[in-house]
Amino acid sequence: MRWISSLKSRKSRQPEPVISVSQVDPTNKTPPGLDLLRLPLLGTLLKQRHARTLLQVPLFIISAAMILHGLFGPQLAPRNLATTLTWVHFRGALILVLLLAGNFFCLACPFMLVRNFARKFFRPARNWPRYLRNKWLSTSLFVVMLFVYEWFDLWASPWWTAWLIVTYFAGALVIDSIFKHATFCKFVCPIGQFNFVASTVSPLEVAVRDHDVCTRCTTKDCIRGVREPAAPLVAIQRGCELALFQPRKVGNIDCTFCLDCIQACPHDNVGIVSRVPATELVNDTMRSGLGFLSRRKDLTALTMVFTFGALLNAFAMVSPVYALEQWLARRLDVTTEAPVLAIVFGLFLIVEPLLLIGVAAWITRAWGRSKRSLAALAVRYSYSLVPIGFGIWLAHYSFHFLTGLFTFIPVTQAALAELGGAILGQPQWTLVGLPTNVVQVFEVGFIVLGLLGSLLISYLLAATDQLVQPLRVFIPWAALSLLIAGAALWVMSQPMEMRGLVLGSG
Repeated sequence: MRWISSLKSRKSRQPEPVISVSQVDPTNKTPPGLDLLRLPLLGTLLKQRHARTLLQVPLFIISAAMILHGLFGPQLAPRNLATTLTWVHFRGALILVLLLAGNFFCLACPFMLVRNFARKFFRPARNWPRYLRNKWLSTSLFVVMLFVYEWFDLWASPWWTAWLIVTYFAGALVIDSIFKHATFCKFVCPIGQFNFVASTVSPLEVAVRDHDVCTRCTTKDCIRGVREPAAPLVAIQRGCELALFQPRKVGNIDCTFCLDCIQACPHDNVGIVSRVPATELVNDTMRSGLGFLSRRKDLTALTMVFTFGALLNAFAMVSPVYALEQWLARRLDVTTEAPVLAIVFGLFLIVEPLLLIGVAAWITRAWGRSKRSLAALAVRYSYSLVPIGFGIWLAHYSFHFLTGLFTFIPVTQAALAELGGAILGQPQWTLVGLPTNVVQVFEVGFIVLGLLGSLLISYLLAATDQLVQPLRVFIPWAALSLLIAGAALWVMSQPMEMRGLVLGSG
């Protein structure tokens, strides 16, 4: 199937669809569970055509304030909007929303607001190169972002943080002004890839309500979009730009919750519905835009970076990592941080995952009597590590978010005072957040929750695999999850840098 279906005008279609909205049986339309679009106030808001814009505008204004304050405001990180909002509040709110709802931050992404505005003047004409239509580039950029964060101490530099935000705006603007569809989101954006993997454990997804309605539909507007009959190149409403055909879509990977399919569907047959979290990691059916997960080595690499990157990102903030870096610097006889940091990243993001996953796959093949190759087993069962990876990210980001929960208040007060309008009063620098000992309880709970999720997915993967002995397959992957969870608990028990808090208080 081509990356995205060619767009056709309504003029070339049948004058009337096979069924109309009035013919859809409402009793057979909504699956059991919650549908956000059926809620009285929230549903009405989300179904509005410009709902996404209404959510993007406030975040764009905040982003602009962060850039300006980062470039021209005080360069003490805990007193600057760029560093405080980015590294304390944005990351914490992001991971909590992913846990409780889904990929709503991509829905409200301010980068797409600028991109959509630019497309009123620049019509992209190129297709993204076929050899780049995978996750290898975006996974590499994910690693680069983690590396740059540590190398340049972005958490401590408002100036560099502001330029990172500018780079994101510029990247989305340039790439999507040249290449058609949602190229930046699907194939480039590191934050988007993080959200795609993390949202596999979210309780909500964009999905069809009744597959029978889709079977009888002739226009397929959810993927093609709606065109002006007199001007086929003019879109009344675009379809899914990420090539996710709703009737064959499974889960949240590559879904930005943009709501275009909801706006385009003529039968009101797409909702934001509840589901059992992480079940899409077990399901290996053919899915639109992705194919079979068991054949996607690039997605496995992204999963590995997501999981082991969570451990590395937390480890980089405790004292043992500094002892390791000093030892490496002495052994290499270097005085610069970059080569030492590169070795640490290589060990944690390449050597460690390949070794541990390789051993688990080898035991699976030998003890579980599987006839699959080691690579095939590694790809299939590595998805069981997503929940524990998410749990570590959740524990880490919630630590900074909760211990610095109220720090945005004095920083905002100070920023307004610098402009000569202290309308919110004098900065209350004593406002910080929850006590560390309280937050540590949440950290342990999140890691244990992630571990339980990984154990369950490992068991389900083994139980649904007819070519292996389930218990013998479950044990090595469960052991790997336990090992990662144990390492995470050890890291979280170490004194962690209080990044983003005023003068290190709290």
